[in-house]
Amino acid sequence: MVKERARILVVGGGYVGMYTALRLQRKLKAELRRGEVDITVVTPDPYMTYQPFLPEAAAGSISPRHVVVPLRRLLDRCHVVIGEVTSIDHATRTAAVSTLATAEEEGRPAELLGYDELVLAPGSVSRTLPIPGLAEYGIGFKTVEEAIGLRNHVIEQMDIASSTRDPAIRDAALTFVFVGGGYAGVEALGELEDMARYTARYYHNLRPEDMKWILVEATGRILPEVGAEMGRYTVTQLRRRNIQVLLDTRLESCADRVAVLSDGQRFPTRTVVWTAGVKPHPLIAATDLPRTDRGRLKCTAQLTIDGTEHAWAAGDAAAVPDVTAAEPGTETAPNAQHAVRQAKVLGDNIVRSLRGEPLQTYAHAYVGSVASLGLHKGVAQVYGRKLKGYPAWFMHRVYHLSRVPTFNRKARVFAEWTLAGLFKREIVSLGSLEHPRAEFELAAGGKPPHSPSDDPKGSS
Repeated sequence: MVKERARILVVGGGYVGMYTALRLQRKLKAELRRGEVDITVVTPDPYMTYQPFLPEAAAGSISPRHVVVPLRRLLDRCHVVIGEVTSIDHATRTAAVSTLATAEEEGRPAELLGYDELVLAPGSVSRTLPIPGLAEYGIGFKTVEEAIGLRNHVIEQMDIASSTRDPAIRDAALTFVFVGGGYAGVEALGELEDMARYTARYYHNLRPEDMKWILVEATGRILPEVGAEMGRYTVTQLRRRNIQVLLDTRLESCADRVAVLSDGQRFPTRTVVWTAGVKPHPLIAATDLPRTDRGRLKCTAQLTIDGTEHAWAAGDAAAVPDVTAAEPGTETAPNAQHAVRQAKVLGDNIVRSLRGEPLQTYAHAYVGSVASLGLHKGVAQVYGRKLKGYPAWFMHRVYHLSRVPTFNRKARVFAEWTLAGLFKREIVSLGSLEHPRAEFELAAGGKPPHSPSDDPKGSS
C-alpha cells in the first residue's frame, strides 16, 4: 500500500505520457479514491495524436478528429494541465510550467509545480538543418494540424495550376518535393500522390502526368525498418507511379521557392515537405538529468533515469537499453511500437516502486514494420514474413486499428473506412480554416493575414 500521498507528474501527452497515465489511474484506482495519489499530466495539447494515421488523414481517408484522442475524457482521474514544462529542477522536485494563462500575461513567470515522482515523456521535434529557405517555405508532417494543412495546400496548388496560363506558375504549383525517406516521408508522399491523382479527374485541364512528385533521401535506401529487399520494392513501386526517388541526394536550398539538390538538379516548387528525422525535445536540455551524447535521457532497462531516484522516462526522448539485442549497448528504436509497450512497463514499475516491490525489466523484440503507400498499396515485414501490395496495406490497417486507444475510437475509424469504401473521396480544400478571422477583418476594414505562401507567384 502507498503510505504517503504521492504526487506523480507526467510531462507529455503523447504515446508514453498518455498510456503511462492511463496505466497509473487503472492500477492506482483505490489509492486515487482515498486521496493517497495525485496524477498530473502537463501537455501542450488536450489530445494525443495517433501519428501513424496522419498520412490517411492528409489523404482524406480519416477525419482529423478521429486521429486524436481527447485526454480529459480518457484520463478522467488525472489532472490534465494544458501548458508546457519549460525547465525541471529534479534536485528540488520542481518543474516550471507555462500555461495558457501565463502566456497571455507578458512578463508573468512560469508556475512552479512540485512532484514526488517524475515521468518525462515530452517526445521529439523535427530535426531541421540550416538550409536556406527551409524555415520560410518548409512544411512539417508531425502534427494533425500539419497533415490537414498539407492536404489543403496540395489541393490549393492544383487550383492555382488549373486557373493560370503562366507555365512557370503552373509548373511550380504542380511540383511536390518530400525530403526524408523514412515512414513519415514515404507514407505522406504515397497517400497524397494517390489522393491528388484521384482529384485530378475533376479538373478539366489537369492530368496526373502534369504533376511532379519527388522524394529526396540522403542515404542509399528508404524505409530501412522494413528491410533492404522491401525498401527496393518500394522504390520500384513509387517510380512506376512516375514518382522520382532520388537516393544519396540532399536538399541544399529551397530559397526563392526553388529546390536545389546536391546532384545539381533544380525544381521550382511551392511545396517542400520536411520529414528528415527527429531529435529529442528541447526540454531535455533544460533539466539536471543525465543525457547521452545524442541528447536523449540516459535510462535503465527498468525505465528509470540512470543514477537518479524518482525519475522515469521512455519513448523518443529516452535512451533505453535493448536487452533483446545481440550487441551490447544497443538502444530501443524511437518508434510507437516500443513507446506503447514501454509505457505499460513504466506505469507498472511506478506502482511497484510506490508499493516497495521489485521493478520489471523492459524487453521487447522488434516484430517488424508496416507502411502504407496509398489506397490498397503497402509494404510490410512482420515476424520475418514479407508482404506487398494489398495484403500489406490490409495488414497496415488491421495492425494500427488494433493499436488505436479506446473502443470508441476504433469503432469510429472502422466506420469511416467502411463508408469510404462505399462513396467517393472528398476533394475539398478548407485552407481558410487556418485564418478563420480573415474575412471578418477585411469586412471591418482591417488587413487580412498574408504570408508569402499565399502569393501564387511566390516571393520573386
